[in-house]
Amino acid sequence: MQRRDEPSYIVVSTETRPRYGLAFLAAALLLTGSLLLLVLHQAGVVHSPLCAQAGPVRIDLLRRDQAPPGTRRRLPHCLIVGVRKGGTRALLEFLALHPSVAAAPEEVHFFDQQWWRGLRWYRHRMPFSTPNQITLEKSPAYFITDGVPERVQTMNASIQLLLIVRDPVERAISDYAQILANRRARAKPMASFQSLALDVAGHVNAHYKPIRTSMYARHLARWLRVFPRKQVYVVDGDRLTREPLTELARVERFLGVESRLSDRHVYFNATRGFYCMRTETGKERCLSESKGRPHPLVPPSVVATLAKFFAPHNERFFRLVGRRFDWR
Repeated sequence: MQRRDEPSYIVVSTETRPRYGLAFLAAALLLTGSLLLLVLHQAGVVHSPLCAQAGPVRIDLLRRDQAPPGTRRRLPHCLIVGVRKGGTRALLEFLALHPSVAAAPEEVHFFDQQWWRGLRWYRHRMPFSTPNQITLEKSPAYFITDGVPERVQTMNASIQLLLIVRDPVERAISDYAQILANRRARAKPMASFQSLALDVAGHVNAHYKPIRTSMYARHLARWLRVFPRKQVYVVDGDRLTREPLTELARVERFLGVESRLSDRHVYFNATRGFYCMRTETGKERCLSESKGRPHPLVPPSVVATLAKFFAPHNERFFRLVGRRFDWR
């Protein structure tokens, strides 16, 4: 696999403007020398009166990747692969409260967008963890992107996979609501959900991405051609919203970690209208304001049409996972 990492050197061209090139090179050498002198002074290797007058200076650039004692960055042992608008962020934040889980805070999109950068680049974006912790990353686009299961298997054939799903009709509308909010923030117009989800004849537009993403069986089948069913746990996103501790206990068993999450870590916030997190130190926090945003009003006839369309896809999904979900 070819790596295309950024070069660690500077090329200075002096063919057309030699005076500018030489000046830039001199400035770069001066800056490098000054930084080296400062580092050696603070380390006690040399003494510089100029540095002494400047006082102690923090050089975060040199220290930012320093690992806490007994830790290092590790490639993920578990991935939350999807599904978008299914509750992936809530699942990640809840699991991050567990002492045996080290979760990457941001979506890395390595297997769907950054694969060419290589595993070394990917590892560097993982949190520091101890040998007894599970490193966890989530990028919902993994679930629906061709080629991702095979890439994940190349990294770790025994990796554990978490897939969180919810009612496919509600998920599609929620997906549209997020796109709509993003476009309104940029003052861009957008058609109604029903005009995008249905064609002019009233048939479901299966090519519309929010609809296509909710066709869970199609995507899961690709993953199960690469990974055995025992390595995939399907989280009930609707239940995680209503009864988070019940669903989290099942995830703990799947991951093989001690059952530690309790009502000390999860509490219902009446103001926000959903469950939030509480750390071991008692600090409380909820998901961002963008989570749980109101959905646009969709005519009941459109909802019924979508429910009928998804019904056979849902049945196939139930057979693949060996359980049923309470969807319309």
